[in-house]
Amino acid sequence: MRKSLSVKFLITYLVFGLCVFLLIAIWGERLFRGSARRTAAEELYQQAVDIAEEQSDYYASARQLNLNELSRFCAMTDLRIVILNEENLVVYDNAGLLRGRVVSAFNPAESRVNYRIGDFYNSFTREMICAFAPIGAGFRQYGYLVLCQSTAVADARANDYMRQAFLLYISIFVLSLSILALIHHWVVRPVKAITEGAREYAEGNLEHRIHVRSEDELGYLARSLNDMAGQLQTNDEAQRKFIANVAHDFRSPLTSIKGYLEAMVDGVIPPENQEKYMNIIIGETERLTNLTQSMLSLNSLDEARMGLELSRFDMVAAIRSVCETFEGVCSKKGISFDLIFGAPQIPVRADFGRISQALHNLIDNAIKFSYEGGTIRIRVQELGDKAAVSVKDFGQGIAKEDLNKIWTRFYKADASRGKDKRGTGLGLSITKEIITAHGETIDVVSTPGSGTEFTFRLPLARSTE
Repeated sequence: MRKSLSVKFLITYLVFGLCVFLLIAIWGERLFRGSARRTAAEELYQQAVDIAEEQSDYYASARQLNLNELSRFCAMTDLRIVILNEENLVVYDNAGLLRGRVVSAFNPAESRVNYRIGDFYNSFTREMICAFAPIGAGFRQYGYLVLCQSTAVADARANDYMRQAFLLYISIFVLSLSILALIHHWVVRPVKAITEGAREYAEGNLEHRIHVRSEDELGYLARSLNDMAGQLQTNDEAQRKFIANVAHDFRSPLTSIKGYLEAMVDGVIPPENQEKYMNIIIGETERLTNLTQSMLSLNSLDEARMGLELSRFDMVAAIRSVCETFEGVCSKKGISFDLIFGAPQIPVRADFGRISQALHNLIDNAIKFSYEGGTIRIRVQELGDKAAVSVKDFGQGIAKEDLNKIWTRFYKADASRGKDKRGTGLGLSITKEIITAHGETIDVVSTPGSGTEFTFRLPLARSTE
């Protein structure tokens, strides 16, 4: 059975409270009783010293004890006074029970303290606290005065200490419940909210949000989970859109291929026209091939940043080589290239194959959206330790609302769909992934009706590379 944090905190609190109670009841009782008895013994010793000094003074002048004074003192207190001579013979006992008895075991010289707790060498039937002080005059010692008090008096004082300790404990225990309440408010409730949020996310409810407003670690965790849910929700929507776009882009050419083939099989298309439609089918299969290859390229880019094969090559030569592959397409539309190089050779260190692919995608995109007879300007120049490359067309441009979406996979602006019949909508996504994999960024500036310019940078190759 799962126990909540509240129950665990409560059980821990009660167990801790019980342990403290037992500690006070067992160890505290011994501590207070021992302290009270020592205090009582020290107080008795001070009284014994005072009385012994008075008796010593009287003995020095009268050569006897002032028993009347002892009797008056005993009448005012509940103390027991016993006086022993040098032979440990009891010469005075205010209770009259020990007079004439010899306490042979009494030897103050062997005692490390001036009091004794117990029956005082079997002299009493109950436990007593006995403090002793010497009586004497000059160099002659008469004996010892022993002042006794029942331990029940000190124990009563210890019990009073215990009652006060328990009252203090109960007060602290009750007040500490507020700490338990604060822990519940600051810790348990946020943890419950986070747990509930995690359960909702596990069940697929990414619209759920965790409401924890604290600025501590739990608040940070809640905000992080909310951000994660929002990102997952965005990714989920993007994935659904991605799948829908893939299905749409695959379905269209497949439908065309299926329709033309069925028409040929059924004899709807005469044999003399079949070559025309076979070329259409070939074009559609090429479109499917390009789409598949683009998706494979994206997949390879997503896997560990594709493992770039860095090498030194001339960016000027690479651009010229890519431009040559578009001569046939450009001649049909009357498009020309305006190549501007800051130096005859600009060596860079990058993945030659991937950069050539990125350039191909950018130039292909520029050709698609350039007007007939237009110009595509490609510029390369050294800026610090980087080579800056820009590809600019002077075509229709990109609307402002579409500018931030062009990197999205399968995205095609509404204004471009009529011009981009065979595009997959993946070229710019692949290009951005390639440049990002090199640790660089690609920027775009576009003005509707005036064209679009893409710019990225690559690190220059050192002469030793």
